[in-house]
Amino acid sequence: MPTAVAVTSPELVLPSPDRHTPPAAILQSAEPGERGGGLDRTLAEIHTLVEQHGHVLVVHPAAAPPALVHRLHAARAALETDRLALVGVDLPPLGTALLALQLRQLSICDFSPGVLASAARLLAHYLHAGAILGSVARLDQVPVGLKAHAKSWLPGSQFAVLARPEPQLVRLTGDQDPGLKAPGFPTRLVVAEGGLPAERVTGALARAWHVREVTPTKLPAASADWWGTPKLTEFAAAIPDISVLYQLVSSVRREECHWCGLELIGDRCAFCAAPLPPPGERGRRALPATRPAPGRLRGREPAPALARTAPAPAPVGRALPAARDPRLAPALDTGAAPPATPQAPAGPTGGPATGVHALRPAQREAPADWGPHRPYEDPHQPPPPSRSRNPRP
Repeated sequence: MPTAVAVTSPELVLPSPDRHTPPAAILQSAEPGERGGGLDRTLAEIHTLVEQHGHVLVVHPAAAPPALVHRLHAARAALETDRLALVGVDLPPLGTALLALQLRQLSICDFSPGVLASAARLLAHYLHAGAILGSVARLDQVPVGLKAHAKSWLPGSQFAVLARPEPQLVRLTGDQDPGLKAPGFPTRLVVAEGGLPAERVTGALARAWHVREVTPTKLPAASADWWGTPKLTEFAAAIPDISVLYQLVSSVRREECHWCGLELIGDRCAFCAAPLPPPGERGRRALPATRPAPGRLRGREPAPALARTAPAPAPVGRALPAARDPRLAPALDTGAAPPATPQAPAGPTGGPATGVHALRPAQREAPADWGPHRPYEDPHQPPPPSRSRNPRP
């Protein structure tokens, strides 16, 4: 089964361009109010998708209500699964729906779940999303100058706004080309008509952008809040050919996530949100490939025992340092002959010593360079008397 692509609203589902593109899964629990059913229904829906498809991508707008985003993260934590990716998209509602359609097209290709989820950020850079607005007084998604803000209060004023990939705002006069920056590749234009007619988009804008196909659709309900006015016509243009999308994603270098082990493109994993390590530390896994045993926390596995290594042998043929004492020089000379084995003391009869005689140490001759023996150094003389003040009796 291909990786499932789910959305949080039916308005984010565009019709499939061919019979090979799988449909999108709609999370009914993401509906606001009591229609959503709460966290229990979200858990049931996500668990079913994970069991059926293995991996699930949930595409949701970055401007979604915080309660919805918290519910999705809570469901992921409660299920204790790393096969759910929450992909927040910072695009207008119609652009988010078009990006979800591209991910559905690529889900039937031979991309791994990690690469497919990471491709959302890449494809968003090649998507042009904008609108024709009747007023920019309440627009906060694109920088609006003071002059344009003042002219928006004039009756009949219209503005062409491009939100992605680069913000652009142009005041319209007449029926000429809006003058928005066109993409440098063939695109498919999706148009959603609201309170303004769509002839300017389907006519002058489509000719200036050299679009291959114009597809009308229904305006999402969240578009009025995103653009700040209900008088608008929203449009989005993207690459329509699946072969071009496949080559675009395949040309990016793939890396392995050091945390969950999935493939990714870019600098962050879409499933575990772990950033890509620096180039010098890549290839090191932070966790073992196997999942931890039940009841044990990640990263708490006992460290492997360190093997004891024998000390390194001294290098052969290394010269020893010279001895300061000349008497020790022969002992440190590696080329000198080994010292002679001491002979056992002789007994009274001239033979080898036995019994008590064997306990006597062998008498050795003092070296010639030591000088004459002192009286107390002679082994045949008794030691000198003690100088203690309180001699023992």
